[in-house]
Amino acid sequence: MTVLAIARKELALYFGSFLFYALATVFLLLAGYFFYTNLGFFVLMGGMSLPRGLWQYQLLDVQRLLLVLTPLFTMRLFAEERKLGTLELLWTYPVRDAEIILGKFLACLAVVTVMVGATIVYPIMVAVFYPVAAGPLLAGYVGLWLLVAAFIACGLFLSALTDSQLVAGAATYGLLLFFWVITWNEAAVNEVTLHLLVPFSLFDRFYPFALGAIDTRDVTYLVLFTVAFLTFTFFALDSRRWRGLR
Repeated sequence: MTVLAIARKELALYFGSFLFYALATVFLLLAGYFFYTNLGFFVLMGGMSLPRGLWQYQLLDVQRLLLVLTPLFTMRLFAEERKLGTLELLWTYPVRDAEIILGKFLACLAVVTVMVGATIVYPIMVAVFYPVAAGPLLAGYVGLWLLVAAFIACGLFLSALTDSQLVAGAATYGLLLFFWVITWNEAAVNEVTLHLLVPFSLFDRFYPFALGAIDTRDVTYLVLFTVAFLTFTFFALDSRRWRGLR
């Protein structure tokens, strides 16, 4: 119940904030623009595979939007509370660090899930005129949800390290970009090294989902990544709290 109470508090802050509506508007406008241009491309090309190719392109575009916008949702979660002094006040209540972390994580995940879920209107529009295979599309959205969870866990950890939202947001961008470009420079590493790096790339892990396939190895990696960063957040909070009590 404590986790749910914290989650409800965070949801109230999100939905009562102008920032959420501004970010959601930007996200939906850009996602709609990408959908329009992707659909136009496939209609003009004619012979290309609309059922698979359109959603693959669309999901990869949405993935990039989430890379840009998710840090703006996570940067305040702990940094703002630490700056205002409300985090220390929260520690005086009978609530555990794990409950605080999980409540904030679930609230942010719910908010971004609602935002991403709104894009389901695009396949519904296409389905009116053209058959849409539900299975591959569902796989893509499962991948997006797991990727978002990983992004949020990463942002939560970095927000717990500072009292500056700007620093937390910038650090989250930097770390997520690292996991994006880790396999880009094939010329700088040999084939063996590249093969070792690919499993650590969040975005290479998402690619099979965009193609409509759910691989248990990719699911496992994204889940473990999320759990690992939630654990790092717990240790960050615990260490900073005890240092503050000395």
